[in-house]
Amino acid sequence: MQVPSMTPAFPAVPAAGGASIRNLPVNLFGAVMGLSGLALAWRLAHHSLGAPALVGEAIGAFAFGVFALVSLGYVAKLAKHPGAVHAEFHHPVAGNFFGTIVISLLLLSAVAAPYSEAAGRAIWTAGVLATFALSYVVVSRLLRGQVDASHAVPAWLIPGVATLDIAVTGAHMPMAWAPELNLLAVAVGGVLALVLFALIVNRLVHQSPLAPLMTPSLMILVAPFAVGFLAYANIVGSVDRFSGLLFYFALFMFAVIAPKVFRPSVTFSSAWWAISFPMAALVNAALKYAEFRDSLALDILAVVLLGALTVVLAVLAVRTVRIALNGKLFT
Repeated sequence: MQVPSMTPAFPAVPAAGGASIRNLPVNLFGAVMGLSGLALAWRLAHHSLGAPALVGEAIGAFAFGVFALVSLGYVAKLAKHPGAVHAEFHHPVAGNFFGTIVISLLLLSAVAAPYSEAAGRAIWTAGVLATFALSYVVVSRLLRGQVDASHAVPAWLIPGVATLDIAVTGAHMPMAWAPELNLLAVAVGGVLALVLFALIVNRLVHQSPLAPLMTPSLMILVAPFAVGFLAYANIVGSVDRFSGLLFYFALFMFAVIAPKVFRPSVTFSSAWWAISFPMAALVNAALKYAEFRDSLALDILAVVLLGALTVVLAVLAVRTVRIALNGKLFT
């Protein structure tokens, strides 16, 4: 079944003609999110299922390398084309993808923590400050009013999910102020995620489908519940029935959305990285829930999801390198 070809219901970010660093999309930081999440999933699988430790650590190192490379590219874009960055940040849809930068910092802090507690703490603190600042800006924009309902797309959830990730990655931070800050993060992220999820579903139900290139972003609808499971479990210090409800709804949403996203008719672009972190959050939640329930069926489910995520991100990485080398990434 073909995905209908439609014109986006919102203005595009102005692009330069031909290949240019000006066109480097901020959503490419989604690759760092996905790879970091995959590294943490393999690390969790090592502790709970005896998976090889080297796999997760190697992916974590690769995530740091990708972050450095994409950051250099985006800093070059900022230096040469500040107007393009300004337009992207203030765009009603693309601006939400700046949340991929702050989530990347939070996740990388968890990747780094076993090697250097000081580095992990510093990266996490920087991520926390940037996350709350971005959430404040995004909510302030929405409360100005007169927001076009067609702009309510899954990307809106990214700043809210970013706030939840503070608690996902900061549960074991030793600072005296960390527990209260984690509680604040879950309060802000949890309510934002629920309100924005309702607005987005209302738009998807009552208005035209997303443009084909935005189809992969549907997977973001899984994130509030998978990330919410991880954040809540960290806040309360255990997995309980409420966290189980969050996990199973995330799994249900994944089952509903996956057939809509994984279609050969959806053209590949950097926007495909939007699927990576929601899937990684679901895999981490599945591994943690399976460990709590001590169930063979849940272990098998977690392993299948981990394998699928690993294959998907490998394919995305290869295809991204290909469009970077042929210049399509910058057009």
